[in-house]
Amino acid sequence: MTTTTSALHRQISSARDLKAVVRTMKASAASAIGQYESSVAALGDYARTVERGLSVCLRAVDPGGAHAHPALRRATATAVHAVVFGSDQGLVGRFNEVVVDHAMAQLGSLPAEVQVWAVGERVQARLLDAGLHALAGSFPVPGSVALITRLVGQILLKIRAPGGESAGEARGDEQGDTLMLFYNRPVGSGYEPVSQRLLPLDEHWQHDLANQPWPAAQRPEVLGAGPQVLRAFVREHLFVSLFRASAESLASENASRLAAMQRADRNIGELLTDLGARFHRTRQSGIDEELFDVVAGFDAMAPEAAGHADTL
Repeated sequence: MTTTTSALHRQISSARDLKAVVRTMKASAASAIGQYESSVAALGDYARTVERGLSVCLRAVDPGGAHAHPALRRATATAVHAVVFGSDQGLVGRFNEVVVDHAMAQLGSLPAEVQVWAVGERVQARLLDAGLHALAGSFPVPGSVALITRLVGQILLKIRAPGGESAGEARGDEQGDTLMLFYNRPVGSGYEPVSQRLLPLDEHWQHDLANQPWPAAQRPEVLGAGPQVLRAFVREHLFVSLFRASAESLASENASRLAAMQRADRNIGELLTDLGARFHRTRQSGIDEELFDVVAGFDAMAPEAAGHADTL
């Protein structure tokens, strides 16, 4: 009885320690979600500013807004790049599997050979398991909002931007590469996989931007060379889009981890209840056995005591 009770007591103590760890991870994930969602909301104002700048530049180079600017138009893709955002850590449920399944389904329909870049060690392994023969490269998952900027810079250095720029050096042609993003976006208390094509810029989107009404009566003017200013705004648009994708992926990752920790907390709570009930039953059973032994011993000794009294 003593050994069984001690074993149950150790299990209860271990479960309580694990429950404390799970609750700490829940608090950390919930805090991180708010951090990344706030960064996405704050980025919205800057994104609108960049779009207005693009609108002015597109209107300046094409007053009618009927065509995409030649520097952003592409006859044939020189390369197709795909960036898949995942996680470096576990305890996220099917977070990586979901985004990899979505990416592989989309990439399989592309006619050109795709260079895939993975953000996160675990999503990199999932991509290889899904049948991808080789990766063009990988990046670590940023651990904070401040590190997202570094990640975006690394991605842009590896992938050529429109206008023929690669790693800060001009190629001198007017063909750009295709750039696609695959990541999980927060939806309610969960997430869903999404894809976004950043390059080449959608011509309908350019047309809508060029024809957007300016909020003030006085329209701004573009100073300097129009194409250079336009490319600068396009780079900012890429930065905003990549930053938003990374932040939303991190928010989704922590939402998945929070859900996993909530399930673990609930399961540990049920385990503690079961262990507590078993502990009390075992302890009570031991007490009952000891009482029965005492009563049985007393009953056995009672006749002898009575006979001894009669003899006296």
